Amino acid sequence: MANTSLGSKVDGVGAAADHAKYVYQPRLTYLGTPITPRPKGLPKETQSLCPECTAIIPAIILEEDGRVMMMKTCREHGAFKDIVYSDVKVYLKMEEYDFGDNRGIMNPKVTNAEVCPTDCGLCDIHTSHTGLANIDLTNRCNLTCPICFANANAAGYLYEPSFEQILKMLQTLRDERPVAVRIIQFSGGEPTVHPRFLDCLRAAKDLGFSHIQIATNGLLFRDLEFAEKAKEAGLHTLYLQFDGLTDDVYLKTRGEPLIEAKVKAMENVRKAGLKIVFVPTIVRGVNDHQVGDILKFALQNIDIMSGISYQPVTFTGRISARERMEKRFTLADLAINIEEQTGLIRNPDDWFPLACTTPFSRLLGLVRGDETVTLSCHNHCSLGTYLFVDAQGNSTPVTRFLDVVGMFRKMNEIVEKSQMSRLRIKNLIKAQAFHALRKYFDESLAPEGLTFTRFLQTLDGFVDHSKGRGALDGRYTYKTLLVAGMHFMDSYNYDINRVKRCVIHYSTPDGTIYPFCTYNSGPVFREKVEREFSLSREEVLRRAEEEGYPKELRRLVEKMKGSSPCCS
Repeated sequence: MANTSLGSKVDGVGAAADHAKYVYQPRLTYLGTPITPRPKGLPKETQSLCPECTAIIPAIILEEDGRVMMMKTCREHGAFKDIVYSDVKVYLKMEEYDFGDNRGIMNPKVTNAEVCPTDCGLCDIHTSHTGLANIDLTNRCNLTCPICFANANAAGYLYEPSFEQILKMLQTLRDERPVAVRIIQFSGGEPTVHPRFLDCLRAAKDLGFSHIQIATNGLLFRDLEFAEKAKEAGLHTLYLQFDGLTDDVYLKTRGEPLIEAKVKAMENVRKAGLKIVFVPTIVRGVNDHQVGDILKFALQNIDIMSGISYQPVTFTGRISARERMEKRFTLADLAINIEEQTGLIRNPDDWFPLACTTPFSRLLGLVRGDETVTLSCHNHCSLGTYLFVDAQGNSTPVTRFLDVVGMFRKMNEIVEKSQMSRLRIKNLIKAQAFHALRKYFDESLAPEGLTFTRFLQTLDGFVDHSKGRGALDGRYTYKTLLVAGMHFMDSYNYDINRVKRCVIHYSTPDGTIYPFCTYNSGPVFREKVEREFSLSREEVLRRAEEEGYPKELRRLVEKMKGSSPCCS
């Protein structure tokens, strides 16, 4: 890889300094912008935002009483302090898995960016390509959740792209280089209420997206016929809003009792042959006591489960420091609570950041002869582990039988030493990878039936979704459950180092691609985009009539009564 250096300097001593020689760090993005490696250890300096005026201000991240805190001061609005990780050990553990940055994309829309996050879209500063793309089909919903940041009734306008606009957004993602986007998630609002929802699934399938999923509350999947039609149209996975197992939780987070509806949707997903990832939004003092129960419930339904993506709540708008501290839930809290509530995953030993998989992607790219999807996000954006589940339902974290750090270091070494033709690399991988990597796998500690060969086949299934989804009989891949947490930022804990490496992006009608944490927080480009492309009151009335006045449109029309024809 051009403009890269294995063993670029990494701050720190001891283990961190030893790890430095395994970091495959590019010096420049594809368009020639210098890349500053992410800093290690504590304390460290970064750039953040003022929660009041969103001005870019310096911040320091440091340890205080065993917690990792962010402190910053705006000249106009004063000092702010927030919790980044509630346990410094977990925070530092995530830094042990840094294997270097990526080089962004070759065709960003913004090619002369100077300031992150304001010069966004993607830009030549950004170091990651798109790992997961979102397209918001609408901002309306058949629920009115108190914790939602995308709500047509609260906004007072309707954002609902036409089918032609959606096709353009999909094509923008497929045109991204050097890696065309392969995983698409339709979101909202509630994407299933878009009048051409099924057509959107078909379009994504026809354009070559290898995995199609939706972020949904699941209400329409109580109808088996709807679930079957969605499957036929190309849907693979439901990212199912799943905040807990009791209705008292849903009354607080979603405003309605919903557990019965969730279970019914799961039954129909099973019948239709779809998969589910639970997406619990976690608020301290509301549902953090159920993170373990959610995991146990997922394991009980392992036949339809792909994973869990816990999402600590993100605060929008103004909130008092006292209330924020009371409700703030971090990824370290998640790791601690899961160990305490289940005993299945040890903290911090069994956790690693999802970005640690970059060596595997690089190696796979050499074998295939082109770059592949690489999750080169910041180490502190996420943590996760894979549970391998045997025929009896017993689960074993991958870290119990695999030296994850050792294996990925070896992969990075192979990438660095690949100064030969791709054909020879392919032969090298096929002939020698088994022996080169097997020493990191301890079959005596692996779950029953998991040989090293089958482990490699399971990794293959992670990349090739046809093998992963099509191997439900268990003859090729082993049953796994990804247990992960993704903490999206708000203006109180905003770290621009993280923004530059974001891999979860939004495609918008004007051909722009935004990182998640500039679209929904910080500059909040969502508001700009939705207002620019919102529907006039007359268009909303027409849409309501065409769809038989569903309740969410009736509420919005009433809210817009007497307003100007257009909210944009």
